[in-house]
Amino acid sequence: MVEVTQVGQGDPLAFEVRVAGGGSESRHRVTLSVATLDALGRGVEASEFVRAAFAFLLEREPKEAILSRFDVSVIGRYFPEFEQEIGNYL
Repeated sequence: MVEVTQVGQGDPLAFEVRVAGGGSESRHRVTLSVATLDALGRGVEASEFVRAAFAFLLEREPKEAILSRFDVSVIGRYFPEFEQEIGNYL
């Protein structure tokens, strides 16, 4: 289960994300620039884009391995296919 709560307005947008499963949970502070959302988001709400980014990440690593604080733009550094594949999760 992935819960996404927007906690900041402006640019970048800020979110608290809680990932629960397997008897444990992880918490993350995530930022997302409006430019990244516009370029990759296909018109979805920002919180839905962040949820999709976590779905992408969770298919590749356990929740405990996801950074506790990061900007969505860094995902592509770890997973070069992110920008091409994120649309499959929206």
